[in-house]
Amino acid sequence: MPGAAFEIGTAHIVPGSRQTVNLPVSVLSDGTPVTLSVHVVHGRRPGPTLFVSAAVHGDEVIGVEIARRLLRSPRIDAIRGTLLVVPIVNTFGFLHHARYLPDRRDLNRSFPGSGGGSLAARLANLFMTELVERSDFGIDLHSAAVNRTNLPQVRISPSSDRTVALADAFGAPIVISAGLREGSLRQAAQACGVDILLYEAGEGLRFDELSARAGVAGILRVMHALEMISQKGVARARAEPMHASSTSWTRAPAGGLVRLFKGTGEYVSVDDLLGVISDPFGEEELEVRSATAGVVIGRTNLPVVNEGDALYHVAEIADPEPETTIGHLTRQLGADPMFDEDEII
Repeated sequence: MPGAAFEIGTAHIVPGSRQTVNLPVSVLSDGTPVTLSVHVVHGRRPGPTLFVSAAVHGDEVIGVEIARRLLRSPRIDAIRGTLLVVPIVNTFGFLHHARYLPDRRDLNRSFPGSGGGSLAARLANLFMTELVERSDFGIDLHSAAVNRTNLPQVRISPSSDRTVALADAFGAPIVISAGLREGSLRQAAQACGVDILLYEAGEGLRFDELSARAGVAGILRVMHALEMISQKGVARARAEPMHASSTSWTRAPAGGLVRLFKGTGEYVSVDDLLGVISDPFGEEELEVRSATAGVVIGRTNLPVVNEGDALYHVAEIADPEPETTIGHLTRQLGADPMFDEDEII
């Protein structure tokens, strides 16, 4: 028997249909209304409610592309339960290629917000009441900051075995148990009993195919694990993810021009040569070596650095098996079913 209509804002989405709902957020100084746009896919059969959000930070655009591809996927046409997709949470930042809101606040430090607070607080409150509190689980899509890149990875606060199992089902190469930040969406959602997988991949203001395909494939695997979709057409992860509970940054010991020798996904041992920093005249060179052993999950893309700038982010993991490195992930995604042309354009 079909379930009841799904209600969000003033909309009623009947079972077996989908609809984009615009939730009023604010009005710009020139009178232009701004909304939080949510695409609702409401299945004919009952099941869990999953939300997928992107661009909480307006310059982290890879999640927008992942959300677009997810919504074009034929695999969500006959789901159980309800899928809520918000491709752009922070419209203000997205339009200005900026991380923050016009009130200079970080939205991901403003949850759970309040209906009568700052612009950030109001947007956070709307997201909590209209999406999080209606959901059973969530996936929040992020990237590294501008001029840095991240290996596809999932971050969790493992409040239950089920959350860890869903993180493993996602199929990213690394799962990191990370503490909850004050004011973050993860913290506020968990306080409401809703766990979130935070997917990190790629670079701010950039698309890359590896991050996009890994993100879409991972979301579909989670939906299968939640029994929202069947296994048909969902590629299985071919390697168990590596787990880490601690990470560390290697910073530039001096300013200058840096030549980096390690890429994301590579394993480094203690004292491995990561790069060399030279002065502009080539008179002095300073080696940068790894203080920890693990897998590179992030690195700078800038060749010009100041003393103290972040160069490498390493997840502290014992020597992994060769098939769990980024090279295997690339081969795995290359073997996944290709998206149709109209799903990519």
